[in-house]
Amino acid sequence: MRFLKFTTCLILILSTFQFSFAQGNNNPFEEENPWPEIRKQRIAELLPSAMKAAEVDAWVVVCRENNNDPIAAHVGGENAGGTAVFLFYQDGGKVTSKVFSPIGEATALADLKIHDEVIPIGRTESAMSAAASYIKDRGFKTVAVNSSKDNEMADGLSYTQRKAFEQELGELASILVSSEGLIYEWLSVKLPQEVEIMRKAAQLTADWQVEAYEQVVPGKSTDADIAKFLKNKIAEFGFKDGWHPDQNPNVNSGPDRGHSHATDKVIMPGDVIQIDFGIRVHDMWVTDIQRFAYVLREGETTAPDSVLQYWENSKQGSRIALAAMRPGSTGYDVDKAQREFMKEKGSEYVMWSTGHPVGYVAHDVGPNLGGAQLDEPRPSSLKELKEGMTFAFDGFFTWKLPDGNEKTMSVEEMAVITADGAEYLIEPQEELILIPNRN
Repeated sequence: MRFLKFTTCLILILSTFQFSFAQGNNNPFEEENPWPEIRKQRIAELLPSAMKAAEVDAWVVVCRENNNDPIAAHVGGENAGGTAVFLFYQDGGKVTSKVFSPIGEATALADLKIHDEVIPIGRTESAMSAAASYIKDRGFKTVAVNSSKDNEMADGLSYTQRKAFEQELGELASILVSSEGLIYEWLSVKLPQEVEIMRKAAQLTADWQVEAYEQVVPGKSTDADIAKFLKNKIAEFGFKDGWHPDQNPNVNSGPDRGHSHATDKVIMPGDVIQIDFGIRVHDMWVTDIQRFAYVLREGETTAPDSVLQYWENSKQGSRIALAAMRPGSTGYDVDKAQREFMKEKGSEYVMWSTGHPVGYVAHDVGPNLGGAQLDEPRPSSLKELKEGMTFAFDGFFTWKLPDGNEKTMSVEEMAVITADGAEYLIEPQEELILIPNRN
C-alpha cells in the first residue's frame, strides 16, 4: 500500500512538472482562449459584408449533439444537445441573430452573450417549427442553409434535417439556397488578431522542425523517430494535430510519397528530408509548414551542387508565388507565375496546387492557389484574393532520382494578404538544413 501511495504521488509530481515545464517553455498560448471574443467580433464585423456579398437575406444553422454542423463553433452552437436553430438576418446594415434553443440549454447559451436573443423552446415544441414561423412572418426572399456539394464547411445540414425544415416552411421552401457563398466570404478572411495567433503558432511549428532535425543520427534514426519527436512536442504543450493525426507530421527521407504517414525508413547520408507539419492551438487555429534538410555524406561540408540548385529553384518558386499574391489577383495567377518558372528551370511535373487557404483547418475555405496545370481550373482557383486571407503555399521543384523515382522540394510557408500584397507570417527558410554525418 505504501508503494502504491508513493507511486501515485510520484506520478502526480512528474505530471505537474511536465505541465509546468511546457507552460513555461516559451509557450505563447498560456493565456485564456481568445476565441469567444474573436467569434463575437467576427459575427459583428465580418458576417454583414459576407451576407451582403452572398446576396442572402438570412442564414439558418441547425445544430445538434454528437453529429453537429462543422460551422457550429463559429456561431456558438458547439454545445447543442437537442436540435437548436441559429438564425442570422440582415437588419439595417448589421446582422441580427436569434436562436431557437431547447429550454434546457437556453440559459447557458444566453449567458455567453453571443446572440441578440435566445428563445427557449419547450420540451414538447420544435425549434425548427418556431424558426420557420418567424421566417414566414419576416418575409425573407432568400434564406441560406448549410447544404453544398462543393464546400464541406457549408454542408452540415443533414438530409433529414433539410426535409424537416422544408416541411415546416411549406410553399416557402423554395426560398432556401446554399450557404456556400456566404461561408466562403465569411471564413476566408481572418481578423488581425487571428493572424497574430497564427503567426506565433507558425513560429513554433517551424522551430520544432529544426529541433527535430537536430536529433537525427544518420544510419540509425528513422522518419518515424522525427515524427515521434514532434508528436511529443504537441503533447507537451497541450496542442492538437493540424490535420489527421495519422499523417501529421509527414516525414519523408526517400522518394516522394505524397500525403502520407512517416515510416520506419532509416535516414541515410545523401538523403533529402521533408517534414510537413501542422499544429492546432486554442483548439481553433491551424498551421501548415514544411522544412527541408540534407544529410551530409562522409567528407561533405555542404550539399552537392545539384541539390543546392534544386533548393534554390524551390526557394525562388516560393518567392515568385508570394510576389503574385495580392488583392485582386486569382489563385490561378499565383499558380501560373510559379509554374512558368518551374518550366524554365526544368522541373518535372508537379500535381499539387501551389497553395491553399489555411486557418481553421489545414485546407480552409478560400481561393485555391492552383489550376494552371489543369485544362479546366477548378472554380476556387479563379476566385480573387482579398486582404486578410491566409495561405500555406509551396515553392516547387521536382527531379528524377537514380532509381527512376522522383523527389520534390516543396518549401512550404504561410502568408497573409495585405493591402499592398502579401507577407510571410514568419521568416521563410533561407538555407537547406545540413545534418552532419556522425560516423
